[in-house]
Amino acid sequence: MSLLAEQIQQFTLYLQTERAVSPHTLAAYGSDLAQLLNFAEAEKGERVSADDVSHLLLRRYLAGLAKDTKKSSIGRKLAAIRSFFRFLVRRGILARNPAELIATPKKEQRLPFHLDIDQTTTLMEAPGGEQKYALRDRALLELLYSSGLRVSELTGLNIGELDLASGMVRVTGKGGKERIVPVGSRALEAVRAYLDHRGGDPVCPALFLNTRGERINRRSVARVVDTHVMRIAAFKRISPHTLRHTFATHMLEGGADLRAIQELLGHASLSTTQKYTHVSIDRLMEVYDKSHPKAHTKSGE
Repeated sequence: MSLLAEQIQQFTLYLQTERAVSPHTLAAYGSDLAQLLNFAEAEKGERVSADDVSHLLLRRYLAGLAKDTKKSSIGRKLAAIRSFFRFLVRRGILARNPAELIATPKKEQRLPFHLDIDQTTTLMEAPGGEQKYALRDRALLELLYSSGLRVSELTGLNIGELDLASGMVRVTGKGGKERIVPVGSRALEAVRAYLDHRGGDPVCPALFLNTRGERINRRSVARVVDTHVMRIAAFKRISPHTLRHTFATHMLEGGADLRAIQELLGHASLSTTQKYTHVSIDRLMEVYDKSHPKAHTKSGE
């Protein structure tokens, strides 16, 4: 094993034990740094260390990625690399961070896809019947949309963190930060129905269980969404995160303050929330074009 590989292992252990990052984040950092390791070993040999990774080597690595990798993915990989070398500098292993002067590539301006009100209603009603998993799926979809949760936040929820009486849920977001989020009446009704049918005193404290009685995972949540989207065939394939985008967009269109939406979503920066203003402006222009008598000039005028 090269010294660079050992240094990467030290960093991932630090992330896991001292920073307590989520398993998803840890896996992403590990994957990104493993790619860099492969490139550095190919250039410098199997005895490569962090000292051998220069500013120019990093530029060549990122230039190679640019051929078939999205700018957003390159930006994420560069952030992982910066964090890794920053860790080595703090530990006194390196004198300087070779990635500090490399600019992050500008992201493509993509607006988040969201459902309209009718599409959302159709999806919420898709899990029909009173069977256990239909009730679970309906509760899961309603809670994702009602409270704008991340999938990791939903799968991490325990029964005790949802207060059905007050209509509030305590969510653990990125970086272990907690926030309290309201839950709408339809979602509360769906969760009550699911819990009543589930009954008993489950060994697992998780709010949502899989078919084996264990905590549901991200992949299972994605399958639930896929299943019901395909059943109604009303719109293109969406992800669970689409319901978070939909929540934010509908809140903004309903007149909610941008900072309030930031708090509800658990965004650290308002700039992350501001992307929804573009969605709302597009919607306003669409309504204007359809509704205002002077939006279009009549032919011949």
